[in-house]
Order: sequence, then structure tokens, then C-alpha cells
Amino acid sequence: MAIAYLDHAASTPMHPEVVEAMGEFFDGCYANPTGAHRMAREARRASDDARDILAEALGARPGEIVFCGSGTEADNLAAFGAAADSGGPGGTVVCSAVEHPAVLRPVEQLGGRVVGVDGAGMLDLEALAAALDGDVRLVSVMLANNENGVVWSLEEVAEVMARHAPGALLHTDAVQAFPWLDVATRAAPADLISVSAHKFGGPKGVGALVVRECVRLQPQIVGGGQEAERRGGTPNVAGIVGMGRAAEITVSRRAETVERVRRLRDRLADGLRAAVDGVTESGVRPASGAGVPVDRSAKVAGSCHLCFEGIESEALLFLAERGGVYASAASSCASGAEHPSHVLAAMGYPRSLAQGSLRLSLGAASSEADVATALAVLPPAVTQLRRAAA
Repeated sequence: MAIAYLDHAASTPMHPEVVEAMGEFFDGCYANPTGAHRMAREARRASDDARDILAEALGARPGEIVFCGSGTEADNLAAFGAAADSGGPGGTVVCSAVEHPAVLRPVEQLGGRVVGVDGAGMLDLEALAAALDGDVRLVSVMLANNENGVVWSLEEVAEVMARHAPGALLHTDAVQAFPWLDVATRAAPADLISVSAHKFGGPKGVGALVVRECVRLQPQIVGGGQEAERRGGTPNVAGIVGMGRAAEITVSRRAETVERVRRLRDRLADGLRAAVDGVTESGVRPASGAGVPVDRSAKVAGSCHLCFEGIESEALLFLAERGGVYASAASSCASGAEHPSHVLAAMGYPRSLAQGSLRLSLGAASSEADVATALAVLPPAVTQLRRAAA
């Protein structure tokens, strides 16, 4: 049976070159990079090389890169670290209603403010302005959403902040953006930038946070003073090396990958919309050109997020897997939950429609065969579920 892996937003395969680069640091150069002997120096040199690569890819200086254990840890460090080290009065944190839980939960725990979005998933800039004042320490908004793939302009957010909270820091979760967007340019207004290696062909268990030189954060993991005392703990050298190599590959191939995957995504989305009635595609707008169903220009190339009327997503996922299609219902963190996506709820989707959501996410390894399999499996699965519910 052919397998169509369409869950790249959850995790994407490691590049073979990444696996090869990491191998040496499992059994050949296994020293702690904080040591003084030759093997330790080699490990530190490899980590520093990866830091240089990632810094260039993110538009940062090498000393501004803080390696973490995941994108979630990077988000947590930005939110909790900024709130704790406010540098004076204040410390309020603000985020959008559609952030990843790694941002949304810390903001809620800190008693922060949450800003809404419109029906297309775009940030409500007027509501953001109303949420800002002199007490705000941090504003956190995603560069690209992990469910609907919608991309936001950080320049617009920074302009609002400059008028209403000029002393606040801007953090962006760029975890889903890095495979598709030039983060160095798009996230230039941000003071803090989070990324995660396993979203762009690197290993799981390693992420990074860009912390601009002028930014003060209170460490959330303390111990040996690693990462310039911003995150304690022995560095994951193999993971860091893999992340650097994956970033290098992603940047060098990004333009070709985006163009190819965008065509695949459009073929998948258009094919499902044509084959199945009662389908709503999130994060899109009506197209102006004849013969084109919707405008997907506001989404990253790999995002195909649909809601099917009259079905439950978990049942659809079951039938999809039986047919060889691997996908998810919402974000990977929420899949299997009884409650519909908080992203769709914030966009105003009724529960009856949101419960039929399906996130089909493509990646660099996606192929024509993946799309063909999905188009063969999903329409009859939807029909079967609707008949059973009738």
C-alpha cells in the first residue's frame, strides 16, 4: 500500500546529509564541548560552526543564538524570561489567540492579554493596539500559523507597537515559517525568534531562540552557565550540528522547494474541493482571476487546511490511515483532543464545522504520488462517513 505522509507540519524527515553529519558526534567525538581537551574543543568548534550557519539563516549574530531543547522551550524562554526580567515596572505579555500552546499557555499563566484574529486568520491590528500600553513587556505573534499556514507581517505589528508600547519586545514563533520563508528578512523587526530543527529536516530535541544583543531575559534553566548564561545544560552537540546542517540545506533549496510544493499543495486542495461538497478551506480569500477557486497567497506553500461539513475529523483520520494517508486534525499537539481547534474557534468557525477539520501539510519530501494517493483516498472516505451519519 502506498503511503502518503502529509503531516510535515508536525515533523518532517531528516535530510540524509544531516544524519551523516550527526553520526560523528555519537561515537567519534562524544566529549562535552565545555571541556578543555582536544575532543572537547572539536565538539565546541562544531557547535560554533552550526551557530554561525543558523545565525546567518536567521539574520542574527552568532552570539545571539541560544540553543534549546525544542521550539517549545524557546517560546517558553521568550515569554517567561521576558516577563521575569522586565527591567523596570511592567511585565505584561501579549499574544494572539491563534498562537501555538507553547506561547499561549505561558501568556495565560502570566495573566497576559490575548488578541483576536479575523475570519481569514489575520491578526486584528486595532485590537492589538487596544491591548498595548506602557506596562507591556512582550508581544508574541507567529510568523506563520501552525494550523492554517497564514503568514503575518511583523513590520505591521512593530509599527503598532512603536505607537502604543515603544518599550516592549517583539517575539515571533517562526517554527512553521523557516521551511518556507526567508526568516532573516521577514523576522528582522523581531527581538526574539524561535525555531525548531525537526520542522526543516533536522533532528527532534533541538531548537533555538534568537535573543538580540540589547535584550534581557531571565534564564529559565540555570546550572552551568551555558549559552552565555541564558540556558543551562550540557549542549546537545549532535543535535546542534544536525540543526545547522539542516538550516544550510533548507536555505539553499528553499526557492525550488517552495515553488514545487506550492504546485502540489494547490493540486491537492483544488482536487479535494472539486471532488467533495461542503468543504471550507481556511486562511484563503476569494480569487480575482477566472478559473482559480481561491487566493492562497497569504499561506505558506505547504499548508492545506480544510474543514469537511458533517463529519468528525478523528473518524476521517482513521479511514485516511487505512488508505495510507497520514495527516492530523489540528496541530500535532492537539490531535486526538475532544475539543476543536482553538485556531478555528478564534477565526469564528462554528464547532459543527471545526470538528471536521483536516490538516494536510506538505514538505520538501512530498511528491506527486502523495497527492494522488490523498485524492484517491479522502473523497470516498468523506462520502462513507456522511452516509453513515445520515
